[in-house]
Amino acid sequence: MTIALNSSDENDDRMSHPPILQADNLGRCAADAHWLIRNVSLSVCRGQQWAVTGPTGCGKTVLLRTLAMLDQFDEGQLLWNGAEISNEKVPSFRRSVVYLHQRPALVSGSVEDNLRLPFQLAQADGVSFDHDAVMQSLQQLGRDTAFLKKSSDDLSGGEAQIVALLRAMHVDPAILLLDEPTAALDANATQAVESLVSRWLNDSPTTRATLWVTHDTSQLQRVADQVLAMESISETEQGDD
Repeated sequence: MTIALNSSDENDDRMSHPPILQADNLGRCAADAHWLIRNVSLSVCRGQQWAVTGPTGCGKTVLLRTLAMLDQFDEGQLLWNGAEISNEKVPSFRRSVVYLHQRPALVSGSVEDNLRLPFQLAQADGVSFDHDAVMQSLQQLGRDTAFLKKSSDDLSGGEAQIVALLRAMHVDPAILLLDEPTAALDANATQAVESLVSRWLNDSPTTRATLWVTHDTSQLQRVADQVLAMESISETEQGDD
């Protein structure tokens, strides 16, 4: 895989800090032995806003799932705060690095039930549901208290994505991995979500970062200061051992 790494501000002071998440030559192989991603490297530092771009099928979603350790990688190295992630640390790592799928999975029940769900799990590690903070976020998105009572079965695709985003943000991770989170939203809702994510990052720039998959070049300019451009793996690279 050919990777082009572009920085809009290579001299940013944040680059002087060690990365919180570092991938070195990551590769993931499918069951039929062909490479899904290969030779992918990036370093995510606190306060950075990354975007991942590339053609359909180049492995953007595969990369995000691998960075979240939802899928195993077959070559390369993944470091969290400079250290490899042992098996016993994977649950806490997944709370710190949260992957948001472009097709969110919600449970049956109300919006509030879905927002409270992560805090009922062992990985919550003492973090509790903050109703006031959730309401503040909803107000930024133009929703009121009634939205919390709405059934997940009655949500539009865009509303479901908003709920999934709020659920991810309020677990208070260090990194949000966003897989086209506004793909199902109209222009106004897209702007609201971008603003919400920006506020979340700016509320704690010394501890947080984002990585956003997008096909929208204008959105890329708004949400990213670092860009990872991915290309499809060639037949030559598939056969290179």
